[in-house]
Amino acid sequence: MTITLRPGNTVMFTGDSITDGLRRQSGDGLGFGYPARVAGEWGRRHPDRPVTWLNTGNAGDKVMDLEARWRADVLDARPDVLSVLVGVNDAGWQTLHPEDGRVIPVEEFEAGYDRLLAPLAEAGTGLILVEPFLLPIHGVVEAGAVLVGEVERARWRADLDPKIQAVRRLARRYGALLLAADGMFAELAAKAEPEHWAADGVHPTSAGHAALAAAWLGLVA
Repeated sequence: MTITLRPGNTVMFTGDSITDGLRRQSGDGLGFGYPARVAGEWGRRHPDRPVTWLNTGNAGDKVMDLEARWRADVLDARPDVLSVLVGVNDAGWQTLHPEDGRVIPVEEFEAGYDRLLAPLAEAGTGLILVEPFLLPIHGVVEAGAVLVGEVERARWRADLDPKIQAVRRLARRYGALLLAADGMFAELAAKAEPEHWAADGVHPTSAGHAALAAAWLGLVA
């Protein structure tokens, strides 16, 4: 199943830092990650079908943060297609912000995500849900003021897995297309070191963003 993009459609990407990609520092507002790669490759393949591409990703966002800005950033723009990638901060919040972070129950995560999608599904918006992902890198990395090693990543992984399942359930519930990014990166990490795809396990490298963009483009026609 694919979503057909028609001339004049508006496609929006939203989510956390992976989607944000320093968009405010880029000339076209799409950032330097997979949304820009998708837009560029689409334009190369389909010059006869121009599409408006928007990026409203915000670094650090969790589902609750998306919900706080959903009306202004998403609903009011009335995109024809919306692509969402969120969840890794919901799983890692207590690790990254031990002073005020807490474990976000999967039920809370799923209910909030559901509230985001419901009005868009009712409006007939095409939906693409990208699974959050975490690559099995080695060693210790800095995440802001926090050091994240094997123990922290194992805890993060255990928290993320149920949230990935929640995203899959929501995709089925709303008939959304699912980009199974966690599984995709697991397969890629078996062919090359996981750091090749995401040096810190979370934020894709250039190769990782290219992989995301190629998989995303496989969902549209």
